Amino acid sequence: MTAIQEAQERPRGARLPRSARREQLLGAAQEVFVAQGYHSAAMDDIADRAGVSKPVLYQHFPGKLELYLALLDKHCDALVESTRSALAATTDNKHRVAATMEAYFNYVSSESGAFRLVFESDLTNEPAVRERVERASDASATLVSEVIQEDTDLPEAESKLLAAGVCGLAQITARYWLSQGLQIPRDEAVRLVASLAWRGLKGFPMHPGEPGSGEEDDDLPRAASE
Repeated sequence: MTAIQEAQERPRGARLPRSARREQLLGAAQEVFVAQGYHSAAMDDIADRAGVSKPVLYQHFPGKLELYLALLDKHCDALVESTRSALAATTDNKHRVAATMEAYFNYVSSESGAFRLVFESDLTNEPAVRERVERASDASATLVSEVIQEDTDLPEAESKLLAAGVCGLAQITARYWLSQGLQIPRDEAVRLVASLAWRGLKGFPMHPGEPGSGEEDDDLPRAASE
């Protein structure tokens, strides 16, 4: 049962521990922001969705922007951690590429729709929002670039450029795939995009004889989890 469902079963204004109340309010705000966007969402809507009075909402978040930024921090961190986990899951570079693509596709296809707060925000003209999104994108690219640089001998700047391309490819294709109504099964979409990325990356000389050095064939598994 989610925090919002628990709140709906409680009498309006029932007390929760502060941390639980904060998570409940964030969950309600996420649903409202994803559905309506920042500018159309109102604090009244969020309070109603959470089943609390507006003063209770303001006790935790002084304004709508602060509430939005708290959500953005949460979901930007989730993206970076997903990338980190994907890269740490294997030492084989082909599978690292596939796992990274899968992380982005999973992130975008989550039922919560939270990726829209990060990649499709209607508040990108707000410096605090833009800074968080750019920081998360840079952090993910940095994680990928560290692997590229370690395994190739490419300079840091070149490794970072390639990593930004890998992450950009993952993000854009995942969002496009979702926008097209999931016409291609997710695992197959991941395999196709991962194959495209790997066939480009494998052209850069890697330390010979190591797993993922580019000496193996191009074929990727049908799903990164297999």
